[in-house]
Amino acid sequence: MTRVAAVVLAAGEGSRFGGAKQRVTLPEVLSRLRSTPLSEIVIVEGAHALGAAAGGCRVVPCDDWQLGPGASLRAGLRVLGDEIEAALVVLADGPDLAPEAVTHVIENWQREGGTVVAASYAGTRGHPLVVARAAWSDIPDEGLRVLPARLVACDAFGAPGDVDRPDDLPERLRR
Repeated sequence: MTRVAAVVLAAGEGSRFGGAKQRVTLPEVLSRLRSTPLSEIVIVEGAHALGAAAGGCRVVPCDDWQLGPGASLRAGLRVLGDEIEAALVVLADGPDLAPEAVTHVIENWQREGGTVVAASYAGTRGHPLVVARAAWSDIPDEGLRVLPARLVACDAFGAPGDVDRPDDLPERLRR
C-alpha cells in the first residue's frame, strides 16, 4: 500500500476574514481527513498559533509563511519520513472537504501516477491534490497552482469550500 500523508496548509493571516479563520475551520477539515486512508496528518501554522484547533495532530511552524503557500507546503513536506511516497495537500479553510474526494484522488494517483494530481469541480482545479515525492524539491513560493496537474473529476462529492470572509462560513460553524 502506498503511503500518503496529508499536509494541511493553515499558515495564512486570514486578513479578509479578520483573523485566525483556521481555528474555526480546521477541526472540521481534520475530522474529515481522519476518515481517509492517510498515514499521517501534518498541519502547517504560521501567522497564528493553532492550539486546540490542531486536534492533537503534528503541527509544524512556518516562519516564512508570508512568502506564499509554497513556503508553507515546503515546511510540511520537510518533516515527512522517507516512507511517505506522496503528500495530499488540503487547505485549512475548506470545511466541506469530502472524505470521498480525498480517497478518490489518492486512489487515482495510486493507479495512474503523476507528479501532481488535483481534484476538479466543474472542470476547475481545486483541492485536495496529491503531489508525488519526486516534485517536493520543486515547490515554488506560489504553491502547486503554478505547476501542471492531472485533473480528477470530483463533482459527485462536492467542492471543499473556501472560507475567505466570515459570511463564507457554513451555517454549522457560525457562532
